[in-house]
Amino acid sequence: MTDFASTRSAFHLPEGITYLDGNSLGPMPTHAADRVAAMMRDEWADMLITGWNRAGWYVQPRRVGDRIARLIGAGEGQVVIGDTLSIKVFQALSAALALNPSRRVILSDDGNFPSDLYVAQGLARVMGAELRVVAPEEVAAAITPDLAVLMLTEVDYRTGRRHDMAALTAQAHAAGALTVWDLAHSAGAIDVEPLGADADFAVGCTYKYLNGGPGAPAFIWVHPRHAEAAAPCLQGWMGHAAPFAFDLGYAPAAGIERMRVGTPPVIALAALDAALDVWDGVGMADLRARSVELTEAFIEGVEAACPGVTLHSPRDPAMRGSQVGFRHPQAYAVMQALIARGVIGDFRAPDVLRFGFAPLYNDLGDVERAVAALADILAAGAWDRPDYHRRAAVT
Repeated sequence: MTDFASTRSAFHLPEGITYLDGNSLGPMPTHAADRVAAMMRDEWADMLITGWNRAGWYVQPRRVGDRIARLIGAGEGQVVIGDTLSIKVFQALSAALALNPSRRVILSDDGNFPSDLYVAQGLARVMGAELRVVAPEEVAAAITPDLAVLMLTEVDYRTGRRHDMAALTAQAHAAGALTVWDLAHSAGAIDVEPLGADADFAVGCTYKYLNGGPGAPAFIWVHPRHAEAAAPCLQGWMGHAAPFAFDLGYAPAAGIERMRVGTPPVIALAALDAALDVWDGVGMADLRARSVELTEAFIEGVEAACPGVTLHSPRDPAMRGSQVGFRHPQAYAVMQALIARGVIGDFRAPDVLRFGFAPLYNDLGDVERAVAALADILAAGAWDRPDYHRRAAVT
């Protein structure tokens, strides 16, 4: 059994704060600052450019990718880290389209993260493709014989609704389409297995449940059957078969290495590598059981003590990720009042109070404190202050 009290102690959690926003930005592992400082002092400062070889900076994207692979049910050599999530979505989607050249329809849903849809819109425009967007519950019915790629986020960023990856992938394959899955709200939160589901591509960020820090680099996974054929249209120096031959023509590297683009963010990778230490010994089945326990307790507590809010997430935990949304007409102001009380969640337009439950460090005490604070704020109308209604740039 995973010792979640031990994993909780591995994070810097400010005193007096109940942190329920790890689905947006994970907290800092206590040893990450020392790891980054040591990298800067002992590697960057003393090794200078020789650190690419001596300190292994050049191979970091694959080495750290292998550590993430275990958390998403993938194999060694199937995951690489680098660049932003939008770039990795672009790479995966463009490669999937290239593998299915006789078709030009991309299917997604309106629960997908907008950035993924922006990428798809741009690719559709330049590649002469069509993007179709339906409601999440209509995806299965919209998988038609002209479909090239099904592109979905497994867990909806607003509601926490979880798609059945295996079933939808099988249906897409039966229709002759490939699949691209965004694991941004899955990896590190729930049991996820793109390889077991026979998906084609998967991408994800590392600053949410994986706790890699603000702007931490993203990852991409490619099914082994596509590893030597995938050809993303964003071709970068680090994805070349022989970068230091400086050939003017592009030749893709073998396997997942071709999904590298630019110079790896070495300092950020040091922080992410430190964060992944906390995952050593964590069982994915235990993680999922803990997630269900926390979200079920929160829903039960809020519905018993907080009239005026409406559940905006699936009630069945099998249909839900590790976050819970409740709707309220003044959700933004309510969330600001909660934050002022030391309970940090976030707001998603137009009216959603969003709470993320990270099994590594959240516990039932966090649930109890959050429910009590929300109940008190709603009962007293404490959210109705001018400063709580004033919108900040980041919500």
